Amino acid sequence: MLQQFNTGKRVILAIAAAALLAGTIGASAQTPAAAPEIADKAPDSYTVVKGDTLWGISGKFLKDPWRWPDIWRMNRDEIKNPHLIFPGDTIRLVMVDGQSRLELSRGSSNANTIVVSPTTRVTPLNADAIPSIPARDIEAFLTRPLVTGPGGLNNAAQILSGRNQERVIRGTGDVVYVLDIDPKAGDLWYIYRPIGAILNLDSSEVLGYENRFLGTARVEKFGELSTVRIESAIQEILVGDRMIPAPRDTIVNYAPHAPDKPVNARILRVPLDNIETGRGGVVTIDKGTQDGLEPGNVLAIYRVVPPIIDPRPSRQQTIILRYLDPTTVFTPREYVQPADERTGLMFVFRTFERVSFALVLSTTDPVRPGDYARQP
Repeated sequence: MLQQFNTGKRVILAIAAAALLAGTIGASAQTPAAAPEIADKAPDSYTVVKGDTLWGISGKFLKDPWRWPDIWRMNRDEIKNPHLIFPGDTIRLVMVDGQSRLELSRGSSNANTIVVSPTTRVTPLNADAIPSIPARDIEAFLTRPLVTGPGGLNNAAQILSGRNQERVIRGTGDVVYVLDIDPKAGDLWYIYRPIGAILNLDSSEVLGYENRFLGTARVEKFGELSTVRIESAIQEILVGDRMIPAPRDTIVNYAPHAPDKPVNARILRVPLDNIETGRGGVVTIDKGTQDGLEPGNVLAIYRVVPPIIDPRPSRQQTIILRYLDPTTVFTPREYVQPADERTGLMFVFRTFERVSFALVLSTTDPVRPGDYARQP
């Protein structure tokens, strides 16, 4: 059965002033989280400009940008559907009852009203609102990655032939004939090709089945065998490729925040099947919605440091290697395991049942498959 979550051509993740409600998002429901630390040389105020992101502005005020919901005192619903910040708005850092808080003043271009925490203001969704992270970095990944269950795309529409049947490869502008197009699903469709299972790191378990995005097509004539013209192709399109209705445009608002419960994910893949990536790279991790992950979750990246030889006398039992002549005595070395090293942060922006996609926000070292992703 096809499983697709959080569809939309662009996800705008934004936040602004919200109501002062009891409870904050912390590592544990029983243990109150420590107050967010204010960044060194944090400004008293900042005026938002075009090109800003919520993550970047958060970093101006906080040492840990994912603690942004705490300083706005957001509850769970407000994290999933926050208000919006626009260019021209001014954010001010103030003290309320001995605690740091933020106020938001609307710029002149966004109506002549002042919005001050802890009041709320309903604002229509607007493409000019600043995103949480650079939309251009993830735009291609918002709707296109497709992970399915075991059935894959077996029941999806299928390309049976092209107008020129002698040709094997099709591309932009070509006409193809497609079986099982549903007119109720609209005339814009995405083209996919199943490419195989996504396995965990030791290849012992299937986490889902990946389908590669090939391009878009528009139906010119509906019928038992519909006539379809390929509008765009990023790769060659073949007879047998599958098609699904293009997801509708949606706007999903999420503030960056830590997961509600412990996460111990592993990085499965980096872009282009390379061996490492860095800031701005999109990685695949082995946890998804069934593990409690959701768009907006911020995870810390950790690397396991190889064990180091212990120079102290070994406590291991001496081994006699009798097969050598003369007989040799050998004492195995002991090793000391350093603590895992934190190397960066990632932002989860798309989730499936057992797999998620995340953008590397910062890193001190290359990010590689096998690295861990945990609560920050």
